[in-house]
Amino acid sequence: MPTLPSFAACVLILDWGIRLLALLTIPARHPPAEARTWLLLVGFLPLLGLPLYVLLSRPWLAPVRVARQAEVSAAIRAAHPAGPDFLEEGCLGLARLAQRLGDLPACAGNRVDLLGDYEAAIDDLATGIDAAEREVHLLYYIVADDAVGGRVLAALRRAAKRGVRCLLLVDALASKVFLRTAAAALAEDGVEVRAMLQDRLWAAAGRLDLRNHRKLAIVDGSTGWLGSQNLVDPVFIPGAPNVELVARVRGPVVAQLQAIFAGDVYIETGDHIAADAPAPAVAGAATAQMLPGGPAYPFENARDIIVALVQHARSEVVLCTPYFVPDEAVLRALCIAALSGVNVHLIVSARSNQALVDWAQRAYYGELLRAGVRIHRFQPGFLHAKHISVDARVGMLGSINLDVRSFALNAETGLLVYAREVAQRLRDVQRGYIDASIELTLDEWQRRPLWQRSVEGLARLANGFL
Repeated sequence: MPTLPSFAACVLILDWGIRLLALLTIPARHPPAEARTWLLLVGFLPLLGLPLYVLLSRPWLAPVRVARQAEVSAAIRAAHPAGPDFLEEGCLGLARLAQRLGDLPACAGNRVDLLGDYEAAIDDLATGIDAAEREVHLLYYIVADDAVGGRVLAALRRAAKRGVRCLLLVDALASKVFLRTAAAALAEDGVEVRAMLQDRLWAAAGRLDLRNHRKLAIVDGSTGWLGSQNLVDPVFIPGAPNVELVARVRGPVVAQLQAIFAGDVYIETGDHIAADAPAPAVAGAATAQMLPGGPAYPFENARDIIVALVQHARSEVVLCTPYFVPDEAVLRALCIAALSGVNVHLIVSARSNQALVDWAQRAYYGELLRAGVRIHRFQPGFLHAKHISVDARVGMLGSINLDVRSFALNAETGLLVYAREVAQRLRDVQRGYIDASIELTLDEWQRRPLWQRSVEGLARLANGFL
């Protein structure tokens, strides 16, 4: 009678079977850099690496969410059919790309105001809510009922008591404390609160770490706010308060913000929300365009528009981000632009609230510096703002970080502005950041100790699932 394999033999067979299966399948399903990351993990720790690969290797969504996104995109294209033919040739290609990716066209007649003071931006939003007559729509990644976020929540309560329809969407994970401790009381006061990506069952949601990272607000369909700022106290890092940038917009682009908001409600719940406010009137001279992105879209919208913006630059591109863990396309675009003679400035925070991400992003500095990219490390606080200016004539700001998570996993929102006046104001904000930064030099970077290089290299290996 044949002898059954021992337990140890079964484990050994399974161990090597997983390695062989990974070698045959992973390179065919991922770009080379990402494939190397997963092959290393599965090769060293097969029994741990396999379940992690199954859970985290692809930004997949439940079929119902993908189908609803397709419905939303079709409805948006039908409601916003105008093309950006009035733009100059250089910007025309960018606008057409953004419309192809995110469905929304460039539209003229907007006013864009930049709000860089944290407290003032919170008060501006609360004041806007206090003036609301019909409806208030808010979507935020982090909401807290603290001294800062509480000011906006109080304004929502006042609006609801006046008979204004108030709907607040929050990310279920990032705002879990708010949902547990404050959402019910807010609902009792008439504010409707909904959690995004709350149901973690695969059949209802998708990959476990997908998040809705958007930060936007619309009042009466006529005024909108978007940017990097959450509704929470700015001090995440002791002694280093968050530095943010918010855009207040008026004009036709507000209808695009409204469409993004309504689309998120439908994708999450299947409900259609009515927006009874009149179409936004012409409010200024800026041409603007919203670019939504996320895993339900067929392309990596945020990554693709960032690469296009860098390639579009002729003299200067300035990028500001708290997290810099790019994929190969963004990294190569930055290096090629710098080698081509474009002044490329990357502004990052000297202090971070994500240690692993901070180590990983440092691993890219040497390659960037050798290509001629100038890296500025912001000192006064945690620079959480996310924006890009190109030749001081095109700008983009919103919730998009320069990392793989924003490119492929998070629902994000960016505002593209094709207006020299606004782009110059954005460039002035960036100049202030640079003045408050210490520039990193290649000579200084090459003198860092060997142990630091080793930690950076190990952290960079994790870029495929950071």
